[in-house]
Amino acid sequence: MSAKTEIRLTPAQRLSRGLKYTAAGPVDVTRGALALGLEGARSSAAWAGDRYRRGRIKAQLSEDLAAAQQTIAQELAAAQEVVSQVLQGAAPARVAKTKQRKRRLLIAAAGVVAVAGGAVAFSIVRRSTQPEPSPLPPSVEVSPKP
Repeated sequence: MSAKTEIRLTPAQRLSRGLKYTAAGPVDVTRGALALGLEGARSSAAWAGDRYRRGRIKAQLSEDLAAAQQTIAQELAAAQEVVSQVLQGAAPARVAKTKQRKRRLLIAAAGVVAVAGGAVAFSIVRRSTQPEPSPLPPSVEVSPKP
């Protein structure tokens, strides 16, 4: 005889166990399917929101860059006009000379500000397109073996 004794289930125990697993199985499957569907919908909504925000930021940067380019083009045209007048010998009147000097300084300052703004916008766009370095150590040895 073996030391193991087999405990037999009574018909009532067998029936209750069968009903328990029969009822719990479809409920668990239904709960799992609903949870997966809700998680997928939440994930999709978060992805769409991120894409929208990234698109708005890029659109704003491109608008700022276009405005800076337009300002620089206007400043260059004004500077070209001034240079051509000076080369042709068209000297402004003495009274208007101080106003023109202030205007030139204002145009030069606006040009410097526009170029600086363009440089900042360019560096921001450049940084946003570069992937961030991995915090993990390299998988291969970097230094060559002698």
